[in-house]
Amino acid sequence: MSQHPVVEWTSEASWAMVEDKFTPYGKETLAKLIKFMEDEILPAIKVAHAQIPDDPATRWKTVIPIVEELKVKAKKLGLWNLFLSKAHYPEYGVPLTNLEYAVMAEILGRGGHFAPQAVNCSAPDTGNMEVLARYANKEQQQKWLVPLLNGEIRSAFAMTEKNIASSDATNIRTSLRREGDEIVINGHKWWISGAGDPRCKVHLVLGKSDPGNKSAYHQQSIVIVPANTPGVNIVRPMKVFGYDDAPEGHCEIIYDNVRVPVGNLILGWGKGFEIIQGRLGPGRIHHCMRSIGAAQNALDTMLRRVTDPARKTFGKFLYEHGTVVADIAKSRAEIESARLLVLSAALQIDKVKAKGALKEIGIAKFVVPSMALEVIDRAIQSFGAEGVSQDQELAKAWAGLRTLRIADGPDAVHIQQVGLKELKRAPALVERDREIKKKQALLMEKAGIKAHL
Repeated sequence: MSQHPVVEWTSEASWAMVEDKFTPYGKETLAKLIKFMEDEILPAIKVAHAQIPDDPATRWKTVIPIVEELKVKAKKLGLWNLFLSKAHYPEYGVPLTNLEYAVMAEILGRGGHFAPQAVNCSAPDTGNMEVLARYANKEQQQKWLVPLLNGEIRSAFAMTEKNIASSDATNIRTSLRREGDEIVINGHKWWISGAGDPRCKVHLVLGKSDPGNKSAYHQQSIVIVPANTPGVNIVRPMKVFGYDDAPEGHCEIIYDNVRVPVGNLILGWGKGFEIIQGRLGPGRIHHCMRSIGAAQNALDTMLRRVTDPARKTFGKFLYEHGTVVADIAKSRAEIESARLLVLSAALQIDKVKAKGALKEIGIAKFVVPSMALEVIDRAIQSFGAEGVSQDQELAKAWAGLRTLRIADGPDAVHIQQVGLKELKRAPALVERDREIKKKQALLMEKAGIKAHL
């Protein structure tokens, strides 16, 4: 029996661990995705970059033609909305588990921003679709979720605010105030991914609707804001180490007396914190899944470079110099370790949903991006100056991954949460140790051995 093609893209050992957890449909879809990556997506990446104009007048109005062509092909192949598991979203999902999607997302991670877009699995749309599928009413779903699922529009999630510490969502200052049958929104957001895209038709805005509530976690609500609503003012696209990530971008936005119907409120007043916790769990692990693919791609790129006869120096291949072989080994080991973290977190989400897998998600969130950055940095070093240039994807990949140590909660927050969760185990550990020592004392007394303090 021939091996599944995923072995050539990940590793034989990791596939052996999860193969029996894949359905026949999951295996078939994974194989189909790999072929689509090889035949269509990867050859199209340079074309996609070239189709984004440098002229600011048109750069932010561009819908990349080849990506739209890829979307049509992907949909015909059934490679569409792979992230949305039917087990959690019976009405809208596909028959894939989070574990199955984890492996697929790693494959997509090799294709930068464009590969997930081609199969309608791009952030922030994925998280927004999950919010609308889980919490929105039927009318809201028909108006906004269905076009997103069809890939007809794109979206933004407006949470992070300027001049406050947004990693603590209770600090959010954007005002949501009811006036008659309308909600009035006033606030200053930034780093709002996707808002620059001409296809972005809707923002999900987190704001403070009940600042006087005694519970800091029931003061926030989320409201649907059509992107063309009067008062929605995009100030500028923010740059990440000089990259603007056009045409989607990460925008600074001022909501100035924006008015929307009360019917645009999602789930109810004071439900914002509950919604963002449900949204961020899966989103965090999706980023980690793709990061594994980006790291693997960087290692593969490095291997091609250091074995290239044209790149010999002083009569030797690059891998024959210094610590290059050691760097390759470290990268391989770190990718394998991180992949197991991600797969275990995905499996936990399937078993107990995201809320029950917060520890596993948190560990992956602060381990995986740092690992990927190290791997990419080693690859950059093997290229010399070319590694930090626009002629290789490594510099842009590094810049994007560096943001993941901040986005969806900075490393320090996840480390603190995981550490505190571990500390809760201490009383049980002390009690278990006490019981073992009691048994030990009885055995020593019975054996006539004198205990020494």
